[in-house]
Amino acid sequence: MTAWSRRCLTYRMFDTLDAVRTDIAQRLKRGASDRKSAFHCPAIATADADARIMVLRAFDEDAWTLRFNTDARAPKVAAIGESAPVGVLFYDAGAKIQLRCRGTGRIEHYGPIADAAWEEATNFARRCYLGDGPGAVSDGPTSGLPERFEGVEPSDEDLEPARENFAVLLVTVEEADWFYLSNDGHVRAQFLHGKGRWVAP
Repeated sequence: MTAWSRRCLTYRMFDTLDAVRTDIAQRLKRGASDRKSAFHCPAIATADADARIMVLRAFDEDAWTLRFNTDARAPKVAAIGESAPVGVLFYDAGAKIQLRCRGTGRIEHYGPIADAAWEEATNFARRCYLGDGPGAVSDGPTSGLPERFEGVEPSDEDLEPARENFAVLLVTVEEADWFYLSNDGHVRAQFLHGKGRWVAP
């Protein structure tokens, strides 16, 4: 296949903004449900110029909202609060697709979404919230967990204090920048508050 043929194939796959929007939604849904997906662990950037990798737990296609679980004691929780700008960067090396999302983040400690997220987590996952808060200083390498829970699944009763340390980060995507990288010619599209446009790479 010639370079021109490959380029034409790419343009046929993503020849409309609706096709690109569908691709974005499908990748985000798979990222939330499939731990093998390249979109499962994006980089999250907050307004305090800090960034970290987080696990994408859910994507609401109707509201274009991403959900991540977090420790309520983490510094990013204070930085985001009830409303703050958040950037989310996804990259699928195999598909050569980068997705940059910008939006408004908010932390929910309690309420239907946070409660449901807590209920769907396994006891092993909930165990993380029994330990010291993120950034707590230690004399040596540590998981932060109480010794009796190292490698042990806590009971529901053991986990009762952990719920206080659990929260969710919700990011309402206001801008999505989709970028297909190719030696034969990059393709880029942006969606601002749902309205799409083609832009030069």
